[in-house]
Amino acid sequence: MVVVFLHFISAEHCRYCEGGLKVVWQTCTSRTMTVLYAPSGATQLYFHLLRKSPHNRLVVSHQTRRHLMGFVRNALGLDPPPSPEDPTPENRFHPWDQSPSVDLRERAAKIRTLAHCPVTGKDINYTCPLSGIPTHHSREAWEMDKAYHDSKKYEILKKVNIYEHDLRSGRPFPEFDFPQQQGYDKAVNLTNWDLFFYTRSFYSMDTEFQLAAVTKMLSYPITIGSLLHKFSPYSLNPKGPITLEGLKSLAALRYTLYPLENRSLPTTTKNRAMRIFILGARAEAQLPGHVWKQLQFLFPEQSFEIHFIGPECLYKRDKQEYVKSTTPVVQRVDETLKFIYRTNFFEVFHEAQDFFPYDPYMDVFFTFHPGYASPESHGSWMGETMKALLETKCAIFTTGFNKKDLTDDINLVKSKYGKEMDVLMEPVRNVFGSTKWELNDMNPQEVYQFNMYIAGFRGKRYHTIKRQ
Repeated sequence: MVVVFLHFISAEHCRYCEGGLKVVWQTCTSRTMTVLYAPSGATQLYFHLLRKSPHNRLVVSHQTRRHLMGFVRNALGLDPPPSPEDPTPENRFHPWDQSPSVDLRERAAKIRTLAHCPVTGKDINYTCPLSGIPTHHSREAWEMDKAYHDSKKYEILKKVNIYEHDLRSGRPFPEFDFPQQQGYDKAVNLTNWDLFFYTRSFYSMDTEFQLAAVTKMLSYPITIGSLLHKFSPYSLNPKGPITLEGLKSLAALRYTLYPLENRSLPTTTKNRAMRIFILGARAEAQLPGHVWKQLQFLFPEQSFEIHFIGPECLYKRDKQEYVKSTTPVVQRVDETLKFIYRTNFFEVFHEAQDFFPYDPYMDVFFTFHPGYASPESHGSWMGETMKALLETKCAIFTTGFNKKDLTDDINLVKSKYGKEMDVLMEPVRNVFGSTKWELNDMNPQEVYQFNMYIAGFRGKRYHTIKRQ
């Protein structure tokens, strides 16, 4: 049994009836909410609405109708109508070493060169027929890998295969036609991806492949937005992951983000954009402006500066390489959103006081999959960079590819800087992590998702002591 709320204009109050397919609406002045109770028959539900009394006018465009039906189908667990352009195992599955895409054939060759068979420890020379991805040294080793078959790891690898071929298929991608600014009479629901897409009027993503493509792109801005928004899905402990110190930091940031709600309070914030610092930026720095604009749309009263910081934050597509710049590279999307690229480590700019003064009301830091605890990046993060971060006294949020990845990172920070930091957010699954499975070419049986888990901390802030 599922209750589905279909919001056409705006809502004052509502009620619903049980039993069968029934529609009840109550008009409150000029405002109408239609509440549907439908244990089955989702397809007929929409057309039932259209046959209702003309006294209650429904405002439904073609785009809204398609999105409405997609949301109802998702809520009721029904399969969408098939489309010849939809990715399926039949039209998207290809063994990577025989792929029509040159880069996937090259990637298969890379796996064969770099990875090792989990059974024999030898080079990988055999492509799994179930997933289409090179995974073992030989067919015999593939057959002997009991853990691989018992866990059905090949099912996720097959999805990886189809995802990658879908992105290279040349099909239309209407799901990338993102909505513009939200109307003031509409509220955004940040409970999960599905409700976010629905309340923001995104294109109806009827397949998991459409969802995977969009969530991978939007995971970075919406992860940030879901933390800062007043309707954040994360609540205070003990039920939620936010600590008391975390609530203080988020309350300070929300004070700036919602100026109209704080008009009665004395204004202490400066008339400048909120700064979002992304350290170790790489993939997130390559996202187009209209993707990051989805973050700004969540806060229509606020302008943002996004500072991408790190040696690989500036990528020139015409040269197909990362470039260095001795001066900040500024890119203005519009009057409310600006990108600033700085191709060095954060501590360099911190020591030069380029960002001074820091303001916990207007500055926030993010590190996406930093790998604090990984042997490759441990040294660069846990020395001067982390000291500089904690000295800002601003909120710092970080993500990981999985729970262990993030937990190891946070535990390392605690063990080295525990007396100098406060935990803002305990490690928890990120509501807006990417749903697209990715493959580790060094170990083709290892899969992960971007921003799967998230946590937060900051430098400890001591109370001021007045000397007598």
